Amino acid sequence: MYKIAVVPGDGTGPEVVREGLKALAAVAQKKGFSYELINYDLGGERYMKTGDLLPESIISEFRQCSAIYLGAIGHPDVKPGILEKGILLTMRFELDQYINLRPVKLLSGVETPLKDKCPADIDFVVVRENTEGLYTGAGGFLKKGTLDEVAIQESINTRKGVERCIRYAFDFCRKRGQEKKLTFCGKTNVLTYAHDMWQRVFNEVAREYSDIKPDYANVDAICMWMVKNPEWFDVIVTDNMFGDIITDLAAMIQGGVGVAAGGNINPEGVSMFEPMGGSAPKYTGQNIINPIAAIAAVQMMLSVLGQDDAAKLVEDAIQKVVLKDMKSMSAGNMGLSTSQVGDRIADYIAQA
Repeated sequence: MYKIAVVPGDGTGPEVVREGLKALAAVAQKKGFSYELINYDLGGERYMKTGDLLPESIISEFRQCSAIYLGAIGHPDVKPGILEKGILLTMRFELDQYINLRPVKLLSGVETPLKDKCPADIDFVVVRENTEGLYTGAGGFLKKGTLDEVAIQESINTRKGVERCIRYAFDFCRKRGQEKKLTFCGKTNVLTYAHDMWQRVFNEVAREYSDIKPDYANVDAICMWMVKNPEWFDVIVTDNMFGDIITDLAAMIQGGVGVAAGGNINPEGVSMFEPMGGSAPKYTGQNIINPIAAIAAVQMMLSVLGQDDAAKLVEDAIQKVVLKDMKSMSAGNMGLSTSQVGDRIADYIAQA
């Protein structure tokens, strides 16, 4: 019995979560496992009504769950940063979800903007440190609002945080079992303190993994090669800020945020899984948003929970609907409605 916290969130979040839960129900019946869903109304509407973002009582409840399934956070009537910091970042920090895991895989039938690239060329994973760096909020203002204003934002990197992220990446690369190459994405020629430590720890840990080829590339080179030669990458490990940026680029080469899913992982605790597309408020209620990423997030959740066969069933069903039924990955041009995509994936799972 899995206890799954469901946070549909804002905008189109509830619509895509609905389709992800169809896939979960279908695969649970097929594979014979049970689960309990606990719904939470976190997001912009709750904040505007009550002023609540993420109460400590809910954090305590999350700690007792097997996983968290998130739709989207972001409301057009709430100032940017309030919900993101007050809910998403707080959740990652409080639950110590220190890994952001982003598979980057081009599905057959999905268009990529990269000329002459195919699914065999775009199949890698980014492991992003998720609780340190510039996102800790360390810093402040001096003489704010004046001509002499100073703004300071500090990147916090601890040996513990860096090492556990790098070790996770090496272990993941070994388990993935493909090229067995792990690339550290940094900027050691400029960030001579933080990334000096990253590089030293990376080199030290690499000596314990003789079967994994260690690799290094500056973040600017990563961005160029991800476009020109994505087939060079197997697993990439990087810090919080660079990981945030390169995974958005990666989403575009795999066909867009409509197919990109990610996990915020605590290997020793509760993890959270979500689509990368955001709340997309302009599409709310139209039943035209692409739910593939949200369904792929269910696939990731099942894999992390140890239900590998179930995860494979969901992955295969996603591939079938993309290849056989959908005309496009963009909202309003799929050839199917949001709910029809979810229905067909659930059907494919049931028929497997």
